[in-house]
Amino acid sequence: MSGRTALHSVIRPARGAAAAWGLAAALFGTAALAQDGSAQLSQIGQRFVDAALHQEGGDAPKAGNDLPLRMEVQMGQLDSRLRLAACARVEPYLPAGSRLWGRTRLGLRCVQGSVPWNVFLPITVRAYGPAWVVQGNIPAGKTLSAEDAAPSEVDWAEDSSPAFANAQDFVGMVAARPLTSGQALRQNMVRPPALFTAGSPVQVMVNGGGFSVSSSGKAMAAAGEGQQVRVRMDNGRLVTGIVSPSGVVMVQ
Repeated sequence: MSGRTALHSVIRPARGAAAAWGLAAALFGTAALAQDGSAQLSQIGQRFVDAALHQEGGDAPKAGNDLPLRMEVQMGQLDSRLRLAACARVEPYLPAGSRLWGRTRLGLRCVQGSVPWNVFLPITVRAYGPAWVVQGNIPAGKTLSAEDAAPSEVDWAEDSSPAFANAQDFVGMVAARPLTSGQALRQNMVRPPALFTAGSPVQVMVNGGGFSVSSSGKAMAAAGEGQQVRVRMDNGRLVTGIVSPSGVVMVQ
């Protein structure tokens, strides 16, 4: 969307995070574990996560205004019914598809012991930083102004959708659902204003290998800039495209 921050650019994870995980495993994956050593496992996990989040010389995650986020980690508890065999070397690791953000889990496996085992420790990673929170209850469909939110400190990791760090990124957007006062204002709570409604005539631009063809049709739904919409062409064919800033539906 022109003039607005792209979704993926609001949070910039640490560039050294992957290296930090490997470093943490090397440094903190060698502790001997006595039988039923749940407290020891929690300590191993804590050191691993701390090293990954605060690697010396690495870049801390930042909000969209380039201010660093204050990271906090809360370690969960293993199932008290677990009875793990003694282990000479425990290796912590981040499971595939997981990340140190919000509610997640840390893997711990015995790589040197009479009985190999693998367990998962629940953890919560919080990332506090400046963002905007909703002021007053806002109905769905309302166009937002700067007065609809106020700056505050929020946990960016509480939800997978990025929070808004800058007012200019949400002013003029439309509430996608009812919003409650005190909520952190996040990108999945708003949508761009509609540039046309269902049934409106729209211009369609079809781009192919080395050619562009302009035609017309009727929108099957209301849509705004950057949104996907289906269009029924004058010949009856249905096509799907992305709405440009000028309201043209771009079809690849």
